[in-house]
Amino acid sequence: MQRFLALLTWLAFPVYVWQGLGVRRRTTRMLPAQGPVMHEISGRVPAISLLMLGDSSAASVGIGNSEYGLAAQLAELISKRTGRAVRWRAAGFNSATSGQVRDHVLPNLSADPWTHIVLAIGTNDTKNFHSVPRFKSDFGGLLYALRAKWPEARVVWSPVLEFTRAPAMPPLLGKILEIRAAEMNRMGERLCLERGAVPAPRLPITDAEAGFASDGFHASEAGYRAWAEHLVDLVLANEPRLA
Repeated sequence: MQRFLALLTWLAFPVYVWQGLGVRRRTTRMLPAQGPVMHEISGRVPAISLLMLGDSSAASVGIGNSEYGLAAQLAELISKRTGRAVRWRAAGFNSATSGQVRDHVLPNLSADPWTHIVLAIGTNDTKNFHSVPRFKSDFGGLLYALRAKWPEARVVWSPVLEFTRAPAMPPLLGKILEIRAAEMNRMGERLCLERGAVPAPRLPITDAEAGFASDGFHASEAGYRAWAEHLVDLVLANEPRLA
């Protein structure tokens, strides 16, 4: 049934274009947060090395300072729960798709020994109306490349969030994209399980008013905090906790 609905969304493509252009006209394009994209938190050794890779969420778009972004807040929680030093880097870019991260970002990252990699990717694949087969090729190729470059890292993928909960989305456009997001998430979960990554549960959005930035699409500081708290247990599943 869900796949049938996804096929029907192609019939709604003119509505997607019309309402999507309206959202773009009304929404201010936000820039990545100011502040460091790499940082170290002191603690016990061996250190945990965290790479946050993906789209504008990984770049902390929607807030003013990167210390309140997803990567920094997740690193802080990891340090508090383990007592270990954490070295983190955020490699995220506005509007990035899975294929762009695979082809243009990953090849240019140095082969630092990252122990944990979190992927925040898939929203733009969905928003750009990429087909599921294209997402399978792009996201699947990204997973293969990550496993080849960092075979011992724990890789966690955070799936596409609920479009219908974003304040900037008109109801019909949100519903169209939500149907497609469900298919992307289904394929992404399958690819993760096949290719040595861990799919996270979808982030529950309990307070849309507080969780989104002023553009009604990206996360606020509180939203990034909730996102980090949602991911930390899964990221640390194989790590001993602070006694």
